[in-house]
Amino acid sequence: MKTPISGFYRNPVKFRMPTSENLVPVRLDIEIDGHRYKDAFTWNPSDPDSEVVVFAKRTVKDLKLPPPFVTQIAQSIQSQLAEFRSYEGQDMYAGEKIIPIKDLNNFDSDPEEFARTFCRDMGIEDPEVGPAVAFAIREQLYEIAIQSVVSARESRLSKKGRRGADFTPVSKGGAVAVDLVKLFGIKSSVVRKRKEWDVYEPIVDLLSNEEVDVLEAKEERNFR
Repeated sequence: MKTPISGFYRNPVKFRMPTSENLVPVRLDIEIDGHRYKDAFTWNPSDPDSEVVVFAKRTVKDLKLPPPFVTQIAQSIQSQLAEFRSYEGQDMYAGEKIIPIKDLNNFDSDPEEFARTFCRDMGIEDPEVGPAVAFAIREQLYEIAIQSVVSARESRLSKKGRRGADFTPVSKGGAVAVDLVKLFGIKSSVVRKRKEWDVYEPIVDLLSNEEVDVLEAKEERNFR
């Protein structure tokens, strides 16, 4: 991990995922004629759009889904990629008061490597957990990056110089995005004190299939 530059940043950072690979987190939840396809994965926004249709056709063929799924899968992916690309080239910071956010300025971070290490340290052998952890990290970083773009835009438009970071748009998951200024203050550090490490250490719950179904149903309700 590279040591982040301390203090404030004079030059704005252009929008991109704050990771070594600029991948877009994509979620699909499509239901047609009693058939449902639900998945989460990452996509390289630099890939040609024709790859989206190829992926949709291959997925429908492999999973034996009805043909109408091809169009729906392709449109959903293209819509999410278009949203991501709409932020490209925009500044992530603006104004004189800028909060140093380590994850947003570390473009060498690797969520997949972190997830593998996390599973290894926690003794998690389920092969689906690692990718799910990495995707969740990317999804949250994406939301924070979008919030930063919106904050920069708000700051530029505000004649009174209102802090852009005070703007907290609603995230895709239904929760309010993190307001970093209000939460930590400009001079505060987001690094936890050593004596607090045990309080925030990760906890793994072993769930039955029934408990997993209940949690997934709850998440779907919250998402809607």
